[in-house]
Amino acid sequence: MDSIIDILKIGNGPSSSHTMGPKKAAEIFQKQNPFADHYKVLLFGSLALTGKGHLTDVVIEKTLEKRTEIIWKFDEQLPLHPNGMIFEAYDENDLKTNEWVVYSIGGGAILDESTMPECKTIYQQKTMVDILLHLEKNGGTFWEYVYKAEGDEIEVHLRNVWKTMKESIKRGLETEGTLPGSLKLQRKASSYHVKAFMQNKFAEDNTYLFSYALAVSEENAAGGEVVTAPTCGSSGILPAILYLFSKNYKFSDQKIIHALATAGLIGNLIKENASISGAKVGCQGEVGAACSMAAAAATQLLGGTIYQIEYAAASGLEHHLGLTCDPIAGLVQIPCIERNAFGSQRALDAALYAIHSDGRHFVSFDNVVEVMEQTGHDLPSLYRETSLGGLATMGLHGRNSLIKNQID
Repeated sequence: MDSIIDILKIGNGPSSSHTMGPKKAAEIFQKQNPFADHYKVLLFGSLALTGKGHLTDVVIEKTLEKRTEIIWKFDEQLPLHPNGMIFEAYDENDLKTNEWVVYSIGGGAILDESTMPECKTIYQQKTMVDILLHLEKNGGTFWEYVYKAEGDEIEVHLRNVWKTMKESIKRGLETEGTLPGSLKLQRKASSYHVKAFMQNKFAEDNTYLFSYALAVSEENAAGGEVVTAPTCGSSGILPAILYLFSKNYKFSDQKIIHALATAGLIGNLIKENASISGAKVGCQGEVGAACSMAAAAATQLLGGTIYQIEYAAASGLEHHLGLTCDPIAGLVQIPCIERNAFGSQRALDAALYAIHSDGRHFVSFDNVVEVMEQTGHDLPSLYRETSLGGLATMGLHGRNSLIKNQID
């Protein structure tokens, strides 16, 4: 498995697969073709169907810095992944000088047709059961396992990740107004945070948690800087959990950093053995994976054993199986933002449930990951980040119906 740095990336929203990945590809193509007069970029599959809402064309045009024609191939898909792109460079006579077929495979990572994903083999064990057996034999915790594999320098990255997460929450809690896009969606994080002050203890912690998740998700939807955890679309869940333990429960930064290491390991296992791409497996691979990561982190912070942590991670993913990716108008707003809020609550529930057990349960984490991948394969393409099915078919009709019913 690769470094957890590839799971916890810092970048701008709203989508790791639809903005961060294409931006990275555009940067590489521009460096390869510095004397091109102009470009054409063909977007296929999910990138074509939801690219407008995800700002794919905007980030590509801005990165290439020269005249660029975006061609939307709505009804076509390239063979390796739903998020396919073809970059073409042209000279002043409109003659094509270069072409590159490349894919954005989730979490900001890209892959072209001639190369396999680079495997740094930082982690010798590639499944949860193998890691557990290793720890049983050699002792240690998940975060210590990460540090040993990655080296102590991983803490520098994790501290930067934690700093970015905190900053995105603080910005989101302070910013009010309307998010960009056709939905004209109002930000809610600030009001939820204020309401948390005014509620009894029973509702207070939950409302704070919601406000933290909303803050990051709204910042992501507005193109702000966030951390892929494991994607931009699910970037609010893990920071919300960690910030709750830090701000409200006074856990130290060092404990948070160790919990981040464990969360990164969980995300790495899901990416290695299934997928974190909404275009490939639906939102279960984004919000489900994020919930699994956050549940593991919370259980560790609560003093859980490696077996209880494994149980919480399995539960966080298991109870998102079959979750579709169906963003309205192709924007990472509805239902994405609320899913982050509810995903953070479910992560905390999974941690509390696991911490009351002895860690023994019937369906293992590895089994759940395997089922998630198969479920994603079985989902029709209209439920995999194409905005052709599910809630996406409501569009503005859902809002218009609600307004009409209120008037009637």
